[in-house]
Amino acid sequence: MKTIDDLGDLRGKRVLVRSDFNVPLDGTTITDDGRIRAALPTLTRLLDAGARVVVTAHLGRPTGEPDPKYSLAPVQARLSELLGKPVALAEDVVGPSAQATVAALGDGEIALLENIRFDARETSKDEAERGALADELAALADAFVSDGFGVVHRKQASVYDVALRLPHAAGSLVLTEVQALRKATENPERPYVVVLGGAKVSDKLGVIANLLTKADTLLIGGGMVYTFLAAQGHEVGSSLLEADQVDTVRGYLEEAGDKIVLPVDIVAADGFAADAPHEIVDADAIPAGKMGLDIGPRSGELFAKAILGAKTIAWNGPMGVFEFPAFAAGTKAVAQALVDTEGFSIVGGGDSAAAVRLLGFDEAGFGHISTGGGASLELLEGKTLPGIAVLED
Repeated sequence: MKTIDDLGDLRGKRVLVRSDFNVPLDGTTITDDGRIRAALPTLTRLLDAGARVVVTAHLGRPTGEPDPKYSLAPVQARLSELLGKPVALAEDVVGPSAQATVAALGDGEIALLENIRFDARETSKDEAERGALADELAALADAFVSDGFGVVHRKQASVYDVALRLPHAAGSLVLTEVQALRKATENPERPYVVVLGGAKVSDKLGVIANLLTKADTLLIGGGMVYTFLAAQGHEVGSSLLEADQVDTVRGYLEEAGDKIVLPVDIVAADGFAADAPHEIVDADAIPAGKMGLDIGPRSGELFAKAILGAKTIAWNGPMGVFEFPAFAAGTKAVAQALVDTEGFSIVGGGDSAAAVRLLGFDEAGFGHISTGGGASLELLEGKTLPGIAVLED
């Protein structure tokens, strides 16, 4: 992939940057600005080079039309604070306000276009529709820098099609992400351990199938583990269960042998609530009516031991409902082991990255924390990502 250096002298040039500013909000308050901070190195580099920086990004899932609830105004305010300089915000995506805002930029100044998903063409399956939007985006710039790793698995106008229309390069975030994840997937130093959690096993079937041929050990936790336990014939009470995936999971267990490691104990609660009464039970003895909300302490020790003995570790998905302190210990045990290991560790974005921050860990303690849960999962699955492929000339 070309880098920003390959774009030559950028002073006075308009550079369109696709960032990922899909941050969690409480009303208009950003509750985790990790993705905004991750964009700073590329934006600062371009601004210092005298470029006129035009950022496009999305937030949430608007229905292809303007929705104040998903405005990038909170992002504009936080980005201004972090950069220490004003960030202009256009009132539309590629319309009159966007055109005027970009035209008003001076060298070393920055503007943010309104939420790209306010335009339905961004996510259209119709190439002509996406192409029309990409044409309008390209008209606002002289070069394109892709730096929104969280969207590179999407074939969308601002991710894929615009790169076909402008001189393009990968930003530092995308370069770092791809290098780190390929280090873990293409030729990992062994033992290679993958920790998978999160709610649904159906979201990770492709990843599991791919990793069974590549990883040495798969540690399974989170809501998805109850489908594995059910596949072994165990009672899972009222825990999260995807009954339609039990046969598939049983097949994976038969194929994997001892490569898949499941929890040996579970924190079982009376219901889904932060203050729900709970007890630690054996993983094969969850009482009827009880709901598993975390792996137990013996499982935490078991998983930590496997992580500490590995040379490469990838983690995607929390071990329990880490947002509730009573059910955060399993996720905390995995995170602490990743900090303590001498191996190379990757935290695969999404809820895992949020857990690291919520539980108070220093991000510097991990080998790499991804900003893209879906994109990192698809790389682990061995898929070709459109937003990366289009940058590889």
